[in-house]
Amino acid sequence: MESFMNAGSAPAPSAARPHVVLLASPGAGHLIPLAELARRLVEHHGFAATIVTFSGLSDSEALPSGIPTSVSTVALPAVKIDDLPADALRGSVLVELIHRSLPSLSTFLRSIGSTTPLAALVPDFLCSAALPLAVELGVPCYVFIPSSLTMIYLMRRVVELHDDAAPGEYRDLPEPLEIPGVLSLRRADLPVPYRDCNGPAYAQLLRGGRRYRRADGFLTNTFYEMEPAMAEEFRQAAEQGAFPPAFPVGPFVRSNSDEETGASAILEWLDSQPTRSVVYVAFGSGGALSAEQTVELAAGLEASRQRFLWVVRMPSLDGRTCAFGARDDDDPLAWLPEGFLERTRGRGLAVPAWAPQVRVLSHPATAIFVSHCGWNSALESAASGVPMVAWPLYAEQRMNAALLEGTLGVALRPRAREDGGVVAREEVAAAVNELMEGESGRAVRRRAEDLQRAAARAWSPDGSSRRALEDVAAKWKAALGGGR
Repeated sequence: MESFMNAGSAPAPSAARPHVVLLASPGAGHLIPLAELARRLVEHHGFAATIVTFSGLSDSEALPSGIPTSVSTVALPAVKIDDLPADALRGSVLVELIHRSLPSLSTFLRSIGSTTPLAALVPDFLCSAALPLAVELGVPCYVFIPSSLTMIYLMRRVVELHDDAAPGEYRDLPEPLEIPGVLSLRRADLPVPYRDCNGPAYAQLLRGGRRYRRADGFLTNTFYEMEPAMAEEFRQAAEQGAFPPAFPVGPFVRSNSDEETGASAILEWLDSQPTRSVVYVAFGSGGALSAEQTVELAAGLEASRQRFLWVVRMPSLDGRTCAFGARDDDDPLAWLPEGFLERTRGRGLAVPAWAPQVRVLSHPATAIFVSHCGWNSALESAASGVPMVAWPLYAEQRMNAALLEGTLGVALRPRAREDGGVVAREEVAAAVNELMEGESGRAVRRRAEDLQRAAARAWSPDGSSRRALEDVAAKWKAALGGGR
């Protein structure tokens, strides 16, 4: 990836091909599905596509592996952000980074538009500050949501709650918050910025949500069958002119070939295990457990007597469950209980920091997934028909867990102790064994298989997500032909 001052990573597209520019906020969880969307726009709909990224954060400098060769990538020049408070929330830093990069983005968009038709701007949901640029240039702007329709609905409710509010007045969401699809969310289930109207990020969240109303639409990394009631809610809102249309165009799950090399030992171990016998444990690229919780999880896996593959990361020593940017230079396996690796040798494999998750989930030996419920992981699990033990840690993961367990019925959730939120070893073993062998676990496994079939249908030739993206692509091409 190069700076746009030196051109992108792929050859310049033909002037005859309309160009879609996709704006990515930092983080593999955002970039991976956005790259898959870009690939489909190029290969299925005849667009040229460029993914634009930002510079200036330690974990945003490199794109993940697997960016399609058909998609160009460009990095905006770094901007100064070291004047921000040292304790500023990560989300607030990202928003400010994006805002300060808008002049460079405007220059790049105008350079694209001078050589090829600019069909659309597709900013990631954290990049709502770019919406006015699309209006200024007269191009459609569709916001990409790497998460669920439920996440957009939450933002929409905050905006609508303040429609008649006085300037500077902020209101809390109701508790419980009733969600279309027979889902009721407690305040503790909401992402932290949404829980308190007096919180440090709430005003910024509201400003971003109001900008969303000016978008032409939303492209969402979900599929109709995963959130049917929510899809219908947004369809009705768009018909009434209450909110821009939302198009479920997922699931965007990277293929096995897109993952990093170095996975052979893990896959060889899985090859030697019986079918549907392995508990896969992983908490994403940013999830972190405390040292105490790491010990309890290890003891629970040992007590369950089940086979397991555990991706172990360095524990959090400061109480944070989100560890983006943390280094795994030390050996995370050293934090496991003494003798654990020896006692579980033969039925368990603990690996440091990383595993080829899509390959693991799609492997015949994998039975269940102990997951942090990040949306990419949830979709990868759904696409493979693997039920989950839901273990949310940060961001919107508690809300995802409520959807996966309460509405879709493809997950079980262990109970945490009230004296500090640690999930005890007994609860770990009970949840794992129930999902592997129990009566309620059998029903969850069956629903996971049903969801797998629905995910496959979504991108079949006549599937709901394929049709939705075709509709959007047709709108963009029509706007080029007839003007806006």
